[in-house]
Amino acid sequence: MGSIAVRRVAGRELAPWLDAVAALRVAVFRDWPYLYEGDPGYEREYLRAYANSADSVVVLALDGERVVGASTGLPLADDTAEFQRPFLDAGRPVGDVFYFGESVLLPDFRGQGLGHRFFDERESHARALGRFRWTAFCAVDRDPADPRRPEHHRGNEAFWAKRGYVRQPGMTVRLAWPEPGHPSPTEKPLTFWLRPLP
Repeated sequence: MGSIAVRRVAGRELAPWLDAVAALRVAVFRDWPYLYEGDPGYEREYLRAYANSADSVVVLALDGERVVGASTGLPLADDTAEFQRPFLDAGRPVGDVFYFGESVLLPDFRGQGLGHRFFDERESHARALGRFRWTAFCAVDRDPADPRRPEHHRGNEAFWAKRGYVRQPGMTVRLAWPEPGHPSPTEKPLTFWLRPLP
């Protein structure tokens, strides 16, 4: 991976990195499939949940001092009610789940194994906490025929499946955000993927 360093920070250790990770999220999520017209201030507030959770983790990819990638996770019990609701509705105890937020990585640094490293580091962190049965994340559902989809876009579904994650139809959270050129937020479905934590 050349000069890219990977650093794991937990809980309040995230505080000095909040602005850099917020800016990275805005930059990466502007592209397909999220198409998110981001707000660094909102992102910073969103990340405070991770900074305030004693058991959270953020995995940073650093090119020197520059944050070029970040991957987040925290106990689902420390996240908002909207993310917990699909588990409660399915009869799954929230306390059994370590939730992976998003992984974001600048395009120039993709294809170097950092995606696997992000999962390895978060799964290792969750396992070390010793009280979780599952790791989970959710991904936005987009119509494959959407004309905004880049012609050569390759989704991550095969990558996630190889790591043992299984999509859970019906376990869906709906979130609203503005898209580039459309300032009024619109609601999107995001479906959960789960894996037993060995």
